Amino acid sequence: MTDLKTIQNRIEKNYKHRAKIAKREGFEAFRIYEKDIPDFPFIVDVYKDNAVIYEKRDEEIDAEKFEHFGYIISAVKNILNIPEEKVVIKARKRQVGDTQYVKLEERNELISVKEYAAHYLVNLHDYLDTGLFLDHRPLRQIVFKSSEGKKVLNLFSYTGSISVMAALGGARQVTSVDMSATYQDWARKNFEHNNIPLKEHNFITDSALEYLEKASQRFDLIVLDPPTFSNSKKMEEDFEVEKDQVAVIKQCLRLLAPDGVLYFSNNKRAFKIDPAVLEMANVQDITAKTIPEDYRNPKIHHCFKITHKAKK
Repeated sequence: MTDLKTIQNRIEKNYKHRAKIAKREGFEAFRIYEKDIPDFPFIVDVYKDNAVIYEKRDEEIDAEKFEHFGYIISAVKNILNIPEEKVVIKARKRQVGDTQYVKLEERNELISVKEYAAHYLVNLHDYLDTGLFLDHRPLRQIVFKSSEGKKVLNLFSYTGSISVMAALGGARQVTSVDMSATYQDWARKNFEHNNIPLKEHNFITDSALEYLEKASQRFDLIVLDPPTFSNSKKMEEDFEVEKDQVAVIKQCLRLLAPDGVLYFSNNKRAFKIDPAVLEMANVQDITAKTIPEDYRNPKIHHCFKITHKAKK
């Protein structure tokens, strides 16, 4: 059996190493624990002086594992030297004897975290996700370094974190497409938080798939980061990333400038690129370059750099 000291030692070792890297490179949100020890199947992310703990088990949690949950909370508080109100629990509501996880209240609290040139507004309490996908930190840097003077399209743009990096990297225009008005409002707030003029950029509240079908403007850089599956009421048909990749990438290539670059990312663990995509474009698997050092799972996402084939 693993005790409190064991888990505390592991988290402390991880935290010291990764906090040093974060301070040196200039970011405040990173992962310090990801199911490193089987008895403690949790994930812990740091957001400045806050910690978010994810309980990820699929089966019912038993009394012993529930006790371990208490251990990991104590360890995080001790190592980060933060009070209990700075530790946020993301867990399914489960009954264990007389104890249950309490559903989080809606606080509408946003805090700012720095990531290289950007500052992002995150919400640690109200949603399962915080508004910032930490595993895309390297991809955001790739976009930042390759956006100068370009027209950028960010599809399934979520809270606009990649769009912010593109704008800060010198993009002359960034178009963010997401069907959620809430996320688009959040994206605008992220732009304003970074003193980026909204008038120079586009925020389109629409299905990315429908936008692709009707759009005609060309872009120098496109970021396509769709969900694995979607059956939104706003969409006519269900979407599954592996099944529908050919059609979506084909539409992106139609909008991509001749010397442009498409970055295609997704979170389906067993994803395979379709041979038809390899036939119609140059495809480079850059997944290894886009997984942050603080992530243990090398399949947290897949990422491909896609360009037009040279005309014969």
